[in-house]
Amino acid sequence: MFPCRGLVAPCLRAISSIDEPRRGVNGGECALVSRFAERGKVAVAAQSVSIDRMTSATDDWFADEEFWIASYPFMFPDRRVEAAEHEVEQILALTRHTKGAVLDLACGPGRHAVALARRGFAVTGVDRSAFLLDKARSRARELDLDVEWVHEDMRAIRRPATYELALSLFTSFGFFHDDADNQRVLDSVAESLKPGGAFVLDMLGKEILARIFTPTSSTERSEGLVVHRHRVTDDWSRMDNEWILLQHERPRTFRFAHWIYSAREIEWMLRKAGFAEVRAFGSLAGIPYGPEAERLVVVGTKPA
Repeated sequence: MFPCRGLVAPCLRAISSIDEPRRGVNGGECALVSRFAERGKVAVAAQSVSIDRMTSATDDWFADEEFWIASYPFMFPDRRVEAAEHEVEQILALTRHTKGAVLDLACGPGRHAVALARRGFAVTGVDRSAFLLDKARSRARELDLDVEWVHEDMRAIRRPATYELALSLFTSFGFFHDDADNQRVLDSVAESLKPGGAFVLDMLGKEILARIFTPTSSTERSEGLVVHRHRVTDDWSRMDNEWILLQHERPRTFRFAHWIYSAREIEWMLRKAGFAEVRAFGSLAGIPYGPEAERLVVVGTKPA
């Protein structure tokens, strides 16, 4: 989905995408894995999961379809899919857009793209993951909706003056190792918007992350157990993540990394891309970006 899933997220999807994670220290995670094994859901001992060190993710981790397939039940539970309808209403109220063409970057399984199409928008959903796009197509087909689905890296999307609205939601920005590529994405979005068009960027901001950061957490669902570990690197510029998924009687480990941004940093990047007005909010509902912020939501408007 990223670069597209393009990249949840994950993302700080590693932190923000899991519902009600259990937080703990290393010993607690071992105990949780052991308890899970004893219940017969997965034949793996606690010592099978190494939690003493984290190795680096590859630069193109987002191209691994196995990651999206394995993490899908944890990242996109039913209630998260259902929440997209309300989130779209908030986005439209925030931007005051009621019609036109929309570009949904890293659209994933099409949660927001489908909700927008239901409201009469002409939607283009872009994602790097064929698996997630198949989910999106199925959802649109069930509702008899016409959406343009594009299997592509978000860096390659450039359609001059085509869209009234563009979206990058659910921490799907900052996945490219070279930050110049992330800036390239913003440049392309600005070029692809019509004059006066708006871009909504939703992520877990650095300020929020500093407030809630925990190095380890875990989530158990009927599909399995995931232990996720996080490490801040490069002077609070990047996040290394490791997910250990225990499913179908075997453990699998996925590693991914992405940039983390403050409101000021994202605002600067958007202005560099050519956005004239840039506003930061603490949620899609438009609350202030302050100590009580839930997300970093930045809205950039292209000059009319």
